Amino acid sequence: MISTRALLYHKEKESNRRRQAANGFFLVISTRLQGQVFFFITKLGRKVKRIKMVEGRVVVISALQFACSDDVSTNVDTAERLVRAAHQKGAKIILIQELFEGYYFCQAQREDFFQRAKPYKEHPTILRMQNLAKELGVVIPVSFFEEANNAHYNSVAVIDADGTDLGLYRKSHIPDGPGYQEKFYFNPGDTGFKVFQTKFAKIGVGICWDQWFPEVARAMVLQGAEILFYPTAIGSEPQDDGLDSRDHWRRVMQGHAGANLVPLVASNRVGKEIIQTEHGKSEITFYGNSFIAGPTGEIVATADDKEEAVLVAEFDLDKLKFKRYSWGVFRDRRPDLYKVLLTLDGSNISQ
Repeated sequence: MISTRALLYHKEKESNRRRQAANGFFLVISTRLQGQVFFFITKLGRKVKRIKMVEGRVVVISALQFACSDDVSTNVDTAERLVRAAHQKGAKIILIQELFEGYYFCQAQREDFFQRAKPYKEHPTILRMQNLAKELGVVIPVSFFEEANNAHYNSVAVIDADGTDLGLYRKSHIPDGPGYQEKFYFNPGDTGFKVFQTKFAKIGVGICWDQWFPEVARAMVLQGAEILFYPTAIGSEPQDDGLDSRDHWRRVMQGHAGANLVPLVASNRVGKEIIQTEHGKSEITFYGNSFIAGPTGEIVATADDKEEAVLVAEFDLDKLKFKRYSWGVFRDRRPDLYKVLLTLDGSNISQ
């Protein structure tokens, strides 16, 4: 079935007579045919002599959700099974949750847990995901605990659809609170916010706590990110059984999608995990609710708080690009007024 939409664009008048002949309204028709989107550009009120045809970029993206054991092999097997399931649903970019190789160990400050870290190069899980990505022709951001000489990072390697490792992002914002004691394990990331040109789209990847900072999303979209991805591990608060951050967590990221007019994917784990700490047992119930948001912040796919899930959603990136351009939020930015963002307390603003 063919669906047709028309948008009217007005071209500003110019004094040059030859250019005046080209003034007026232009009709841009997007048509979907056999899974592809085509844009036909012509002019109203004139006989059509030529029609320019441009292929649109429609991409299916996915968020995975599952409960982790504390066995690396079991968890990586589960991740691969769900990546294959997402591929069967047509997904081309597939997000696995944060630190999926095992339990979320940051509930405790334990020296022995540093043994879970491995160097980036020749990392066995990354190598396996490279082979999987190449086999299926999909993009996979891979979260892992990185050892780099005497430093340690909460990192993501982005694997392209041909199995190529496109590079590394290291988590910039490191939380420290009951149940989420990441500062004990992770150095602050030193890569800066990055955008990765994959086969299907330019993507930006933040990691968990990064998702609470609007500056991260804006920085990635300013660099050309067309979709934002956030692998996550978040759930209950061990110090306060009555604190449930789920809805707040989701609304913040919906705001990032809407403010930047891009789709956003969040992948979280589910299940109860108990870790032995220096003060006894600590327990977190991870609340899942992985989701995919559209470019106005609308939820287009969501999981529940208990079950394994494979979410998918389709977006026309060229159509969204024109929507983003026309909305004007990037046209009307005033970077010259944002120097206060370079301070911690809003004072001592450099001129």
